[in-house]
This record gives sequence, C-alpha cells and structure tokens, in this order.
Amino acid sequence: MTAPLRTLALACAITVALAACKKPEQQQMPPPEVSVVDAKPQTLPLQRELVGRLSGFRTADVRARVAGVLQRRLYTEGTDVKEGQPLFQIDPAPLKASLASAQGELASAEATYANARIAAQRARSLAPQKYVSKADLDQAEATERTSAAAVQQARAAVESARINLGYATVTAPISGRAGKQQVTEGALVGQGDVTLLTTIDQLDPLYVNFSMSSDELARLRQAQSQGNVALSGDGKATVNVVLGDGSAYPHAGTLDFTSVTVDPSTGSVSLRALLPNPDHILLPGSFVSFNATLGQRSNAFLVPQAGIQRDAHGAYALVVGKDGKVVRKDVTVDNQQGGNWVITGGLEAGDQIIVSGQQKAKEGAPAKAVPFNPDANAAQQPGAKPAAAPAPSEKK
Repeated sequence: MTAPLRTLALACAITVALAACKKPEQQQMPPPEVSVVDAKPQTLPLQRELVGRLSGFRTADVRARVAGVLQRRLYTEGTDVKEGQPLFQIDPAPLKASLASAQGELASAEATYANARIAAQRARSLAPQKYVSKADLDQAEATERTSAAAVQQARAAVESARINLGYATVTAPISGRAGKQQVTEGALVGQGDVTLLTTIDQLDPLYVNFSMSSDELARLRQAQSQGNVALSGDGKATVNVVLGDGSAYPHAGTLDFTSVTVDPSTGSVSLRALLPNPDHILLPGSFVSFNATLGQRSNAFLVPQAGIQRDAHGAYALVVGKDGKVVRKDVTVDNQQGGNWVITGGLEAGDQIIVSGQQKAKEGAPAKAVPFNPDANAAQQPGAKPAAAPAPSEKK
C-alpha cells in the first residue's frame, strides 16, 4: 500500500472511532395532548335531588253522626264524588218520630205560653184598681216568663231533631276520591261512638312531604349570608317530580311550608310542596323522587363529570396551568346537574380543566391543551359505532 493510501485509511479509521465514541443525542418526546374546558363562573339554580311521600291535599273521614241502622250505600267505591253528594242512607224512621215528638212538645209549650200571657195581661190590667194582689201579679208574670222560656227550649229541640234527621243522609264533606265502604248495610252505626263509613281523599292538588338535613340547611343559610346563595322562600321554590319510568312529570310544584323546628330523632327539618295533579296520575301514600330548586348559587362552575376525579383525599381536578404544566386542584363538589358537576370551591375563572387524557397527564409535567370536543370524544370511546359511509352514486 502506498503512503497516500495509508494516510487516507488512517484518517477514516480515526473518524469512525471518534463517531463511535460520541454519545448519541437523546430525542425529546413532545408533551401529551389533553382535552380541556375553561372554567367559567356562572349563576346556577340551587338544586337538590330528594325523595318525598305524597299525601292528599285534604282527607276527610265520613262518619255516622246519628245512631241508626245503615240502609244502603249511595255511591260507587273508588269513584270521584262532589261535596254534598249523598253517600249513605241511615234508617230515618226513628229520627222522624223524634222530630214529630219535638214538634208536639213545641205546640204544647206555645199553648201554655199563650194562656200564661193572657193571664198575666189580665193581672196587669186589674192591678191599678187593686183587684188583684201584688203577689198574684208577680205569680202571673213569672208563669208567663217560664212559659216563654219553655217555648224557646221546645223550638231548640225541634231544630235539633230536624238536624239529626238530616244526618240520616250522610253526604260528602269534601270533593275527592271516595274509598272503600267500611261497614255493610244492616249494621248499627253511631251507637255510642261515631262510626267510620268511608274516607275521601282530594287528589288535586297533592302534598309532597320531605325532609332535609338541618346541617345542610344551616350551610345554605350561611352561604346566603355571605352572598353566594340566594334562597327562594315558600311559594317560589319549585319541585319537579321524576316518574317511575324516568320521565319528567309535566306539572311543577311549589314549596309551601318549611318547619322552624328540627326533629330530634332524625336531625332533619320537614318541608312540604304543593303539586298539581289534574289527571290523577299520582296517588297519595306513594314515594316520588324529584329535583327541588331552592334558589340560585353564584360564582359556581359546571364541569363535565369526566373532569372530576376522587382519591383518598377527596375530589380534585387536573388543570393545565399558564406555564403549560399540569397542576392538581382540590375542589368542592356541590351536586350534579345533568352530565356535569357543580363545583363551588377550588377553581378559578379561566382554569383549563382536563376532561380527556388524564391518564397521559402527570402533575408537574407539561401537557398540550386542546379544546374539548364532546362529539369527537364520544366517537373515540370503546364500542362507539363508526359513522356510516356515504352511499355510492349510481353509474349511468
């Protein structure tokens, strides 16, 4: 090998050795891409999901108010009746006899009074001429007054007997749904005690009775004093019932009563709402779930459920900070509205909350924030159906 060739070979070997000794540059990975939503403070309805029990707006026990034998029922069980409608008939014969006897007593008392009045008038006319003594005059006037009182007593007895005769026809005290007959025809009712014949429930409207924790109400009132919550008073707070099949009941109710005392056995406060029931879909005694809107909450945030996570320390959200790094923020969750959580503490306006790609994000590490697209995110979920391909055009 000639000298120039040896020199060239040596130079190549040195170059290769130097290249082998040089450390390769480590390629830097780009930050992971995460979907975010911006935290925006809002004024939101203050809602609670509660369970209550329905009761009739008015419930009336229909009872026998006079003693007698029940002759017949005048209504159909389980149907709607009107106020004043006859429901039962009690044998009126003894009551008619009592009325006739009282009327006879009244006639006798009136005759006695007429005679006493004539005698007293005669005594008063003869007294100035001293034809009757003072004692005889006083006796005649006393008899007149006694007879007048007896007439009033007899008239009251006639009125009482007439009222009792009217009670022989038992009528509905209110309008509503009449229940099952409690006694059968031929039974002696009202003897010594008023006998329950049936019950009437007014089904429109209905009451929704429910309760709330006294601690929760105290927190809400404290938040109201701080200006974060505006509670609606009775008659303004609304309730929206959810039926058993998950559909919404078409009529909204209004809160009409809030107890001022706490039940010591449960630590809760009783509340009641008035609920329209024109179609009689709901029945007293059943339980219903409903959303109660008790007022408004200011400076709250709506965050998709996927953006809130929980661990042993509580609820938190991962946020992409202004420096592009992921930060954990512990949050206060109030309740759920639709597919979002209502956050009342821990977030600030403008925070970029990660709602998709949390598994790729790490606290303190950078992340690339892109706006959250619910439709695109749903399409990427496992099991999502791909969009149908367009139909090919027909060839002519």
